[in-house]
Amino acid sequence: MSFSGLELAAVEFEQGEWDLNVSLKLPRGTLNGLIGSSGAGKSTLLSLIAGFQTVHSGIIKFNDETITRLPPSKRPISILFQEHNLFSHLTAFQNVLLGINPSLKVTDTTEQEVYSALDQVGLKSKEHRNPKNLSGGERQRVAIARTLVMKRPVLLLDEPFTALGPALRAEMLNLVKDLSLEKGLTLLMVSHTPEDLVGFAENSAFMDQGRIIYFKPTRELLDGKNLPEITRYLKFEENQQ
Repeated sequence: MSFSGLELAAVEFEQGEWDLNVSLKLPRGTLNGLIGSSGAGKSTLLSLIAGFQTVHSGIIKFNDETITRLPPSKRPISILFQEHNLFSHLTAFQNVLLGINPSLKVTDTTEQEVYSALDQVGLKSKEHRNPKNLSGGERQRVAIARTLVMKRPVLLLDEPFTALGPALRAEMLNLVKDLSLEKGLTLLMVSHTPEDLVGFAENSAFMDQGRIIYFKPTRELLDGKNLPEITRYLKFEENQQ
């Protein structure tokens, strides 16, 4: 039976004595969260989906097309990290342009696309600034704009806003949510702040020791009723704050 969205079927990866084995389906156009203790395998899972690490066995598909062996540049996936990965010697405009043309060649079309993306994230007036002359939130906005111009239907976020304060983090989450829904993106976001997922992600997965233990509506998952692993995890996270 065909499936519209991102699908992982028995994806396996081994690193020493640690291993990951995940099956997961994210319907097209949905916003999803991923939580779990440090070392559970969340970032590794995103790297496997994006193609930065190689799956040992299993299949990754998007809209029923297998992408397991495609290089990162050929996958319908963009990824946003906590470290925004901007080039300090380039302007905001040039950093966004990299998402379209790594050679930084500008045409009328690419110029319009970059300005449009910067406008969507509220930075059109700061296109000539270097990252050092932008705030932390503005640098993340540039990184978001770069993912927009790549026009890839899957967006992975690996704790991109952890270093930001609560108010700015909420602002960034709302921006990403609005843009993702507007463009129909399939999104998976890793978060160490579970409450950020409430009102953001329709469904969320809980990962432990390289396995997806639960995948449920976010509020139901974080409620933790009859889910002892979730209860322990939430208590641990609360004690760390």
